[in-house]
Amino acid sequence: MATSMKYIATFICRVSPSISHSVRQYQSRLQRLPARTCLSLSPFIHPRHSYCKAASLQDEAVAQATEALARYKDRPWDYLESEEYIERYGSSPVWADYRRNHKGGIPPQKTRKTCIRGDKICGNPCPICRDPNIIIHHQNVKLLQQFISPHTGMVLDSTRTGVCMKQQKQLNEAINTAQDHGLLSFQIPYVEFSGEDYSNSHDAVGSTPPPPSLTLGDNWYKWYGEILPDENEVAKVKKKYKAYLK
Repeated sequence: MATSMKYIATFICRVSPSISHSVRQYQSRLQRLPARTCLSLSPFIHPRHSYCKAASLQDEAVAQATEALARYKDRPWDYLESEEYIERYGSSPVWADYRRNHKGGIPPQKTRKTCIRGDKICGNPCPICRDPNIIIHHQNVKLLQQFISPHTGMVLDSTRTGVCMKQQKQLNEAINTAQDHGLLSFQIPYVEFSGEDYSNSHDAVGSTPPPPSLTLGDNWYKWYGEILPDENEVAKVKKKYKAYLK
C-alpha cells in the first residue's frame, strides 16, 4: 500500500508543472485578445491548433449589415421591391403590425419625440426607426403612399401609424416635395364659379367714369371755392411774410 502511494505522489509531481504551464499560457492568451471575443479553447490544446470562430462570424455579420445599409442608402426605393422586404412585410404597410407601448388602456395623444437618441435605441422603436433599410426620401413613392389615406388624400396621423414625431415631420416634408415634383398625385377641389359673382356690370364693380372737363381757373372740387378763410389767420400770414409779399 505504501509503495503504491509513493508511485502516485511521484506521478503527480511530474505532471503538475506541465498542467500549470499550459494554464498560464491560456490565461496570457485571453488577456491579449480583444473584448467581446469568444474563445472555444482549452488549456490542454496546443496553441497551434487553437482557433476562434465566434469573432469571425461576428465580423461577417457586421460586414453584411454594413453592406446592406450601403446598398439601399443611395436608392432606398429598391428595398421595397426586394425579397427581404416582401418576406418581412408582404403586401401590408410597414406600420400595419406595429403596436405602441403605453401605460394604461388609453393611448397618449402624441407619439414619442424620437426613437433614437445618440447611440441608444428605445425598447419599441417606431415602424421607420426599427428597420434601418427604410429611408424617407421624396423619390421613395411606394413608401410615402403607405402613409397617405386613399380616401381623403391626406397624410395619416402619427397616432394611427405609430411613427415618432421626428419621422412624421420628415414624412410630411417628403410628401410635400414629392407632390411639388409631380411624383405624387393630389386632388384639388373643383369649385364651379358663376358669372354673376365676377361680372363688372353692377355699380360696385363698374368702370370708373371719365374726369369732368375743367376750364382755366376752375377748382377740381366745387366745394373748395365755397370755403372762406378766417380773416385773422390771413392777417397773421400777411404780417409774417410781409417782406416777401412786396
